Amino acid sequence: MVKKERKKGFKGKKRAKPEFDQQLLDLARVTRVVKGGRRFRFRATMVIGNRKGKVGVGVAKGTDVSQAIQKAVADAKKNMIEITLDGNTIAHDITYKRGSARVLLRPTKEGSGLIAGGAMRAIVELVGIRDVVAKSSGCSNKLNVARATVGALAALKKPKNTPQTQKDPVVKSEKGDEEKKSVTKKTTKKTATKKTVKKATKKATKKTATKKATTKVAKK
Repeated sequence: MVKKERKKGFKGKKRAKPEFDQQLLDLARVTRVVKGGRRFRFRATMVIGNRKGKVGVGVAKGTDVSQAIQKAVADAKKNMIEITLDGNTIAHDITYKRGSARVLLRPTKEGSGLIAGGAMRAIVELVGIRDVVAKSSGCSNKLNVARATVGALAALKKPKNTPQTQKDPVVKSEKGDEEKKSVTKKTTKKTATKKTVKKATKKATKKTATKKATTKVAKK
């Protein structure tokens, strides 16, 4: 009997990488009282992001966990925001309040890492920030804290050292300086010519006056 050689391993199709990374923030079992009794469902809170400035938070309910997560991811894609990062951190300090949840985000030096916890840490990681100090106060509900954090990120101003904001004012200021210099040169030239014309007219009037005086004396 000849033994058939079995193929080692399993070669399947490689799955494409998802567009956004996902993280489950909260999963709760909720009930609703109806006429026939109680109806149990699951509520999922999801955070998605591409680690390059895009992040979103979504909440949804479903009859089972997988359905709730899928709906929450779809809701997060609808609520996606995009921010401009200042390297690996944010451009400036910011405090934001949503409901009774209050959050504080503060930039730090490169290499200091993420000093944050809970829902804030998940959002900051998925948006692509690596060096920041984040603190929350007031309400400790994960959904409220997550929405407050996203609101704070959306309210951030663009950093000053971005190429778009750096080129325009420099070019404008240089042109303005050149224009100012040319205008001042032109005005100085005009004033100088006016002064020379005045001096020449004064000399001519003096010469004519002396000539008239000499002619009068000669006639006498």
